Amino acid sequence: MASEESFLVLVHYRGSIKRKTRSGVKFTDKDPLCIIVTPTTTYDALVSSVLEKLGVEGVKRVKKFFYRIPTAVLHDTVKFDCFTIGSDEDLHSGGSNRNATTIAAVAGSSSRPAVASSSAPVYEPPMQPVASPSFAVDLSGNVGDEVRYGEHIPTEVHCPTPAGVGDGLFDDPDDDDVEPDMIADESGDDVGTTVPTRAIGGSSSGTQQYPPHFSSLDLDAMRQDDNDLQASGFGARDTEGSAGMNEFQTYSIRRGVQYKVVESDYRRYVGKCSEFGNGCTWLIRLSLRQRKGIWEVKRYNGPHTCLASSISSDHRSLDYHVISTFVMPMVRADAGVNIKVLQNATAAHFGFRPTYRRVWMAKQKAVAVIYGDWDESYNELPRWVLGVQLTMPGTVAVLRTCPVRVGGQVDDSQVYFHRLFWTFPPCIQAFRHCKPLVSIDGTHLYGKYGGTLLVAIAQDGNSNILPVAFALVEGENAESWSFFLSHLREHVTPQLGLLVISDRHNGIKAALEAPDGGWLPPAAYRAFCIRHVAANFALTFKGKDARRLLVNAAYAKTEVEFDYWFDILRSENPAMCDWANRIEYSLWTQHCDEGRRFGHMTTNISECVNSILKGVRNLPVCSLVKATYGRLAELFVRKGREAEAQMGTGQQFSQYLVKCIEANLRTARHFTVTVYDRDNSEYTVAETTPTGSFSLGTYRVSLGSKTCDCGYFQALHFPCPHALACCAYSRLTWQPYVHEVYQLSSVFGVYQMGFAPPIPEGFWPPYAGPTVIPDPSMRRAREGRPRSTRIRTNMDEADPNRPKRCGLCRQPGHTRRSCPQAAGPSGTARNQ
Repeated sequence: MASEESFLVLVHYRGSIKRKTRSGVKFTDKDPLCIIVTPTTTYDALVSSVLEKLGVEGVKRVKKFFYRIPTAVLHDTVKFDCFTIGSDEDLHSGGSNRNATTIAAVAGSSSRPAVASSSAPVYEPPMQPVASPSFAVDLSGNVGDEVRYGEHIPTEVHCPTPAGVGDGLFDDPDDDDVEPDMIADESGDDVGTTVPTRAIGGSSSGTQQYPPHFSSLDLDAMRQDDNDLQASGFGARDTEGSAGMNEFQTYSIRRGVQYKVVESDYRRYVGKCSEFGNGCTWLIRLSLRQRKGIWEVKRYNGPHTCLASSISSDHRSLDYHVISTFVMPMVRADAGVNIKVLQNATAAHFGFRPTYRRVWMAKQKAVAVIYGDWDESYNELPRWVLGVQLTMPGTVAVLRTCPVRVGGQVDDSQVYFHRLFWTFPPCIQAFRHCKPLVSIDGTHLYGKYGGTLLVAIAQDGNSNILPVAFALVEGENAESWSFFLSHLREHVTPQLGLLVISDRHNGIKAALEAPDGGWLPPAAYRAFCIRHVAANFALTFKGKDARRLLVNAAYAKTEVEFDYWFDILRSENPAMCDWANRIEYSLWTQHCDEGRRFGHMTTNISECVNSILKGVRNLPVCSLVKATYGRLAELFVRKGREAEAQMGTGQQFSQYLVKCIEANLRTARHFTVTVYDRDNSEYTVAETTPTGSFSLGTYRVSLGSKTCDCGYFQALHFPCPHALACCAYSRLTWQPYVHEVYQLSSVFGVYQMGFAPPIPEGFWPPYAGPTVIPDPSMRRAREGRPRSTRIRTNMDEADPNRPKRCGLCRQPGHTRRSCPQAAGPSGTARNQ
């Protein structure tokens, strides 16, 4: 060093073997190396000496050196200053810095301290102390070398890695027969600066509570320096990514062995193989470095030498905490991912198939980690209401709560969430340019708490669906529908003559027929969704052919065509016609709706959920309402750009109308036109070739009144093939006979008003009211498989006009039998 004397240096070394990570996989030799350092010793010579002593020269390399200088003895610990050596200058100038205590350090730089100071427990040294610094070496060599682990291998498990300290820094070897209750922190900081840690609860199965991230359990599965591990320590339950994956349990699951927790508290963790004493000696013991947030493996006997006593399809260590961490990336990519997909992926990865309930719980935990706690989400709603009203003035959000009673007394500090209605100014403005109809329906929530999401859906002139209002309610009943429809009428749809398309739910009927609701004719009219009518019909009368005849009769645009299909239905079974006749024709047939449907016969709730609200039903309530804001903002930008681009090219009508007109023009070539009243534009059109399954042969057309005997003109509000033939015969343009809703200017008006960027939550106004909590009666079953509250009917069957989708992953192009996600005979996913 700096003086002229030689030093005997004790070198404690660590190295990497078999598996490399960012910082390598490390081990520590209990017996230090003895190296003589003279004033002429160079850094390269020191490296060569260490490698030669180890017998690995030319096989491994020295990554870095650290040395520490004892500065003070504090009760039962020794305080050190730490320095890095990476060059000859560092090696020969270190002596002059022995008293340095506050110099910063970076590994590989000059001889500055790697850590300002550190401390270690006082112990009885196994040999006479030498007046020289103690070096620690980090070796990194070839993969594949074998290292035998004994019972006492102090291995540091970082959570996280201390800033500024290289991975090669180690304490002097402790006397492993003496395990202190609490290992002192090396930093020497006060207790007030300790890293918070979570207590470890004991469990005979070892699955309920466990330490954070054991990075050194088996040499084939060791993992070091997990950057995602949170500073709070116990990431196995609360963090995502690889940090949350507990290698301790993962190793046991993959190995197919069971372990039990012998001792577990906030400072010590001891686990043994379930067959310990019966031919297996596997054991692990860890102690907590509380101030540093590091669990240190103090004793490890491994690997397992036992065999599974029985073959099982499940593993008790494969709890929902472990599964949650594994499925986290899939849930993050798609919150609506199917439970069976997650179940198969888990089985393929771990080799054990967990129950549906356990995977469901794991998914709910993953959703909570990504999108927020399920219970706390309810209390965030009042602040969201204040925040979104500040972001978008004019936003309507109505929150209803119920009192909480404790022992017969009302608790003023908290309330139960009951209902929430919300809509945004762009949606209110957009509906003025949409077709004068609105579809309403409800869909179940699939999270930890039940409930129903009610949605009002509009359609623009390009046949795009657009949700314009939402409500979260306890379920579909007269009160909840009245709450939703009253606010919908007041804030979004005040127009007269509006058509409401819905199912036949008695709650909707009661709300629409309320005298003060504003939904009675002539202010508004009601129509039934034909898919719901057909589903109810199929509950009584089996057979797809009969259901198809009923749907054809409903879609008929003229009374003659309706009678044609109805007569066929009557020939099948007169009781079917009697069932249909009990429903007023104006509610479910198109020829009696006076053109109010614009050709739309269903509520389109499934299309809305799949295209715009995909996955929101799986989210906590506050994340759900936030998602509607973001999804609608994205939709308005995308559709607004499309309409603006089309207007820029000089187009006058929507793409949907243009396609329909082009198809009608091709059909109009097969007609013969006769003029009867030129002044009033009265014509007759004869079909030279039948144009469909039902044809009258000859039709009367009145361009002045925009009617045709085919019913197409009146129902859809743009020219039918017969009307186009009349326009072509009289040299008239067809554009004046198109409803204004199909004009591109109207479509652009729907999306003209955009959404404002959301204000960060930190700037939301404070909420000073009572705490909002979920209604415990809405909690899903705590035991068993979560049961669906939906009554499955033929509506749940696939549409024959759509491509078939896999019943497992819901992707087109294959079936469940050939699904890549399906687990093969060996427990691994196909095509992996």
